[in-house]
Order: sequence, then structure tokens, then C-alpha cells
Amino acid sequence: MWTEPLYGAEEMRRAEAGHDLEALIGQAGRAVAELVLRDFAAARELTVVCGPGNNGADGRVAARHLEQAGRSVRVVDSKAAEEQDLGRPDVLVDALFGTGFSGEPRPAAATLIERMNALGAEIVSVDVPSGVDASTGEVAGAAVDARTTIALHGEKVGLHVAPGSYRSGSVRSVPIGLEPVETEHARVLPGILELVPRRRPRDTKYTAGSVLVVGGAGGTTGAAALTARAALRADAGCVAIAAPAESLPVLEMLVLEAVKRPLDEAFEAAGRAGALAIGPGLGRSEDRKALVRRLLRETDLPAVVDADGLHGLEPHARSAPLVLTPHSGELAQLLGEEPRWVDEHRLQAARRAVERFGCVVLLKGSSTLVAAPGEGVLVCPGPPSLATAGTGDVLTGILGAFLAKGLDPRLAAAAAATAHAEAARRAPRQAGLIASDVVEALPGVLG
Repeated sequence: MWTEPLYGAEEMRRAEAGHDLEALIGQAGRAVAELVLRDFAAARELTVVCGPGNNGADGRVAARHLEQAGRSVRVVDSKAAEEQDLGRPDVLVDALFGTGFSGEPRPAAATLIERMNALGAEIVSVDVPSGVDASTGEVAGAAVDARTTIALHGEKVGLHVAPGSYRSGSVRSVPIGLEPVETEHARVLPGILELVPRRRPRDTKYTAGSVLVVGGAGGTTGAAALTARAALRADAGCVAIAAPAESLPVLEMLVLEAVKRPLDEAFEAAGRAGALAIGPGLGRSEDRKALVRRLLRETDLPAVVDADGLHGLEPHARSAPLVLTPHSGELAQLLGEEPRWVDEHRLQAARRAVERFGCVVLLKGSSTLVAAPGEGVLVCPGPPSLATAGTGDVLTGILGAFLAKGLDPRLAAAAAATAHAEAARRAPRQAGLIASDVVEALPGVLG
């Protein structure tokens, strides 16, 4: 098993259809209370803020169980919240909005959310932090900053897609007696790495995966070097770098194991490659943009395009697999939007890019998204330590290696993002982690 379902509002409605609503609320409320008592055993004063819907009903049941366990519990009804004191609780249970919420909270609810956040208490949200869209992760206005989110039945899309993921804290999933239903989107688990082919006794350096990195202009040779080293550490058998002639002496010192070719020999070098990694440190001049277009148009190799290779890229038909790996700023440029819009609508932005380019799109970030034509989005969580220069180049190299090994492009992208994240987690340091640390940790991740 290499994915875990992520539920949206409509999928939860399907899961709940035909069930006794009162019984579900009873099970949900009990599960919330039990987890609060277990995780916050020392808490004596609790406040439960309840909205008018089923989420509020879950909260009221939880409050009764907490009282029966000997805790002092204050229940605040959101309809009369302006007239009620939230108290000074050790723990505040947020049962204001549930999975059906979308858009921006009304002014009174927004004020209540701000009061909840200002208390300084440990906040436990029921199903989703109030103000977060469970189906998209979008946050249009005020939203609860939860320490813990208790996901009923299954984890929600909005708990793992930014900016909602920033509000969710530690996510805990609890069963409430429902059967699983098929979901559109899923979270990727480390088990996906078992699907990556390893070298076999009969392999040569070419059949084990041969990658051509195209990039490495003066001043940015490190980007191409990191990509090449990452491809090698991701178990590619052979890596070549096509770079401007003036960069080749530097690259000779940075990456001993890679073959180096002048940029004007890129097409000849591609003849021995199994996949292309285009863009790291390539430059953005018109002749470099033309080279990217030609490589994509005139070769039939799987390709990953990143960094400078994305600059000014336009859609065109291509039969061979193609993966684009933008960060939010690069995707904004491709879509004609502002980076802030992409950050606020990551799921929508990734899917729009797929529609425009007709290929797999990997949107980098704390919750990396892999979107593909006709498929749901795969969410690949990663540690904050990856927010450092050069790690995107490392990801490009890993993905190039996996494409060269013959993996389906969607699977290759998700596996690469997972290997990238796992290598960062296993690196000997988190504070001060640099891209080379991730490269060196890759063999331990892939076994």
C-alpha cells in the first residue's frame, strides 16, 4: 500500500449516506473525548466551542464525556458566543465548522475564531480546523490554529494541502464506524519507494537508468552538479551533463562520475540517454529557451523540466512523458497569475497547469502536489528543512533517474518527492541542512 485516501466534503457525505446520524455523532463525540483525555491527561479546564451543525453536535457529545471523566467543561454555543466567556481553559475543543464549510467565515464567526486563537490554550479541532476548506486546503479568512486535529473516519484533503496544512497541527485519525469509499485525492506513503526498480544482475550502466542533465551555465554550475549527483545517488547507472563549454572545467571537479559534454552536443548526448533533466542552471536567454523547445519537440525521451527550463515554456504536443516541477513562483508565471494566488489555491493551480500543458505537474512546497491528466492529485508531505537552496535541483535529479528506470511519470514524480522528503528526514541534521546532505542520504532511503 503506497497511498492513503484523503477525503473531501462530498466523499464524506457518501461515506455517511445510509447511516444513523445520531449514532455517528455519538461515536464521533466519544472518540474525540477519548483522544483529548489521552493526549492531554493533565488538563482540567476545557472549553468546547460548538457550531450549529453536525460538527457542533460532535462537540456537545464530547463535552458530556469529558464532564463524566471529571473535567471542568465550559460549552460555548457559537450563536451566542459574543455573550459568553471562553474561560481560561487548558484545552479548547474547536467544533465550530466541519467538512462542509467553504469560503470565508461570517464576521461574528471570524471574531470568535480570533478570540479562540488569542486564548493561548492548546486547541484540538474536530475533523478540520474551523475556517479551513476540508476539500481544498484553502483559507479565505480567519481560521483556527490547531495544535491537534482529530480527523473523523479519515484524513481530509485540507489537512495536508497548504495553507490548510499550516493550521492543522498534528493530525490524528479515528474510526467512527464507516466503511472506506473511493476518494479522488490521496496522500503518498513511503511504501511507494518499493515500486522503484533496483539494479538487476543483468543490468548495464545504461539499462540501470541513463540520465542527461542539460544546464549548468556559468555562475550556476552547482545546480547542474546537484542534479547529476542526485541522479547517481538515486541509482541511475549513467549520468551525463550537457553544459556551456566554459562551465565544463568546473563541472569536471564537482561531479567526477558524470560524463561532460558541450551544450551544442546535447542532441548527440541524448542518443545514449534514457531520460532528460532540463533546466538546472541553464540560463534564460532566447537561445536557451529555443534549446528547451527543440529538446522537447525533437526527442522522444521522458523528460523532467525545472528551474530555467520552465521560463517562458509554452504548451505543445509531445508523445513522450513530460513532468514539470515548478515552485509557486514559477507556476504563477506559467499560469499568468501572482505567486500569492498559487500559494492560496495550490490544488486548483496544479490542476490548471495540467489542463494547460497536458502533462504531469509536480508543484513543490511543504505539501508537494503531483497532478496528472485524468487523475486525482497525490499529496507528498515533506519536512520544513527542505526549504533551502538547491533542494529543487536534487529533486530533479531523483525524478530524472526514476524516469530513466521506466517508471510511469505520475508514479515517478510521487516516488521522487517521497525519496526527496525521506532523505531530508534521515539527514544527520535538520537545522542547517543543505542540498548535498539530501543527496548523500538517498542511498539509505532506497536501500
